[in-house]
Amino acid sequence: MESRNYTRIHEFILVGFSDVLPVEYFLFAVFFCIFNISLISHMFIVFLYRFSPNLHTPMYFFLANYSLIEICYMSNIVPKMLINLLSQHKTITFYGCAMQMFFFLVLASTECYILAAMAYDRYNAICHPLLYNNIMRRVVRIMLVIGCWLIGLTVGILQTILIFSLPFCGSNIINNFYCDIPPLISLACNNTQFNEIIMLILTFIIIQGPFIVTVISYSNIIWTIFKHHSAGNRKKAFSTCTSHLIVVSISYGSSSIMYMRPKSSYGMGEEKFLSLMYAIITPTMNPFIYCFRNNDVKMAAKKLVQYV
Repeated sequence: MESRNYTRIHEFILVGFSDVLPVEYFLFAVFFCIFNISLISHMFIVFLYRFSPNLHTPMYFFLANYSLIEICYMSNIVPKMLINLLSQHKTITFYGCAMQMFFFLVLASTECYILAAMAYDRYNAICHPLLYNNIMRRVVRIMLVIGCWLIGLTVGILQTILIFSLPFCGSNIINNFYCDIPPLISLACNNTQFNEIIMLILTFIIIQGPFIVTVISYSNIIWTIFKHHSAGNRKKAFSTCTSHLIVVSISYGSSSIMYMRPKSSYGMGEEKFLSLMYAIITPTMNPFIYCFRNNDVKMAAKKLVQYV
């Protein structure tokens, strides 16, 4: 067999938005504001759930957990991106890159299954209202969340080991603002077909699996609403589901495009835009889509402010 000597890479360069260098300071200001707005919004949701007894329901339990994931998710990616926007040396160590990708995969995978759990919760609330409290009792909710985290941890460990076991030679430039699977695979200097197959399989399990659960849940919800509900109740039922469907469409759509593609089709600008949408824009939109247009949340916020 032909022996090959690979130069060990000790650090990667995160290109980020260097191709738009004249506006990097402007981008820093924009993303810094977005990051803080997102953190404050999600922390407010968690705080509101914790101190508002009328929000201690399964739906808001999952929303609070979802917000906790989003806080960790953005904190794993955005601070390093902000530092690189102001720095001339946009580097991340080999092990730092591995840790960032590990936490990204754990949190993103867990988030997908939390969204599926939220769809299952809405299905039981609308299709089985009399049995809802028994089906979604506290122990069931906790077990669902633990299950989501265990799946996320499994995916994170497996993919991180597979990706960082690859030999990297030549270029160490990642054309993105964080360490992700597609740009790292493109830097590997041997055949990555096995890694691409594993990525597609795990993508189906992590993204398409929960998406199928969501589609089935909402198909049953829509059927139940039109079959058993009056016009007024239909509007109320749809209003509780629309927000979730919007977030699911954005999250599953962008992640499917990012990961269910062959290596040869990775486009630099497109990849960066999808990453920006998935990692920053969507988490910032979610609190406003989910909660701040919700009457229960508004009432809980007013009571909390009056109490304080």
